[in-house]
Amino acid sequence: MSQEIEKVNCLIIGSGPAGYTAAIYAARANMKPILYQGLEPGGQLMQTTEVENFPGYPHGVQGPQMMEDFKAQAERVEADIRWGLATKVDFSGKPPYKVWIDETKEILAESVILSTGATAKWLGLESENRLKSGGVSACAVCDGFFYRNQEVAIVGAGDTACEEALYLAKLCSKVNMIVRSDKMRASKIMQERVLANDKIQLFWNSSTEEVLGQTVVEGARIVNSKTGEKTELKVTGFFVAIGHQPQSSIFKDFITCDEEGYVITQSGTTKTNVEGVFAAGDLQDKHYRQAVTAAGSGCMAALDAERYLSAKGVI
Repeated sequence: MSQEIEKVNCLIIGSGPAGYTAAIYAARANMKPILYQGLEPGGQLMQTTEVENFPGYPHGVQGPQMMEDFKAQAERVEADIRWGLATKVDFSGKPPYKVWIDETKEILAESVILSTGATAKWLGLESENRLKSGGVSACAVCDGFFYRNQEVAIVGAGDTACEEALYLAKLCSKVNMIVRSDKMRASKIMQERVLANDKIQLFWNSSTEEVLGQTVVEGARIVNSKTGEKTELKVTGFFVAIGHQPQSSIFKDFITCDEEGYVITQSGTTKTNVEGVFAAGDLQDKHYRQAVTAAGSGCMAALDAERYLSAKGVI
């Protein structure tokens, strides 16, 4: 079966703050960008309720609404926003690079911006999934403010979990930290800080059996793997900090990634190891993972791509 082939100056793979911002800047630079939104248009923010820490929204905004605003702005400056999923790429040789959409359409792109993001790892509990908009969160920095002076729980044992537990301890009355084994994976200094904080109570050898509540989090039931003892924690917020999975699998044959799968970019830029391919947002950011930093890197990627295309005489 013959495939439809389309040539473009700038292809953006993935939406969310990084992709939409890249589209806005690329369109205004007359790059005529085409953005394919992927399986989850808008990215992780589509699973977020109120966002209060993004500049320009003084009264806060619902995550899905913010992504609709980003998309509308990109379309207003004539970025071509499309439904579709990139299923395969070929970044070998020189541009134009080949990208297949839904295995039926072939794009030949002079430049590519990767903004497929990263997804939080979850425990896989039915109650956890049901309460994602009612107190279950994978980002303490994003949502901790809403639990000021309340008791919360956090699951995890690495540096990120420790950082988020310490952040929550500044806001919340008590933080219950649920650790699966009898030790943490975090660096020694992070462990020491957690252990020294009297607002953090550790539950060793423990796993979450269920997050309690019908529409909002009312507690969590945990079980000790050594004794079998079950404990019900009376918490209003339940944070999961067991890692993120960057959506980089289809690029790995061509793009250099670290051991966790995050795309590696040249310092101070969004350039990857492949000329003309740029990466923005959580796909290449394991440290901050905020909407505003993702948007900023989307801007950087569009500017890097514009300079690249201008130098080649494409635009």
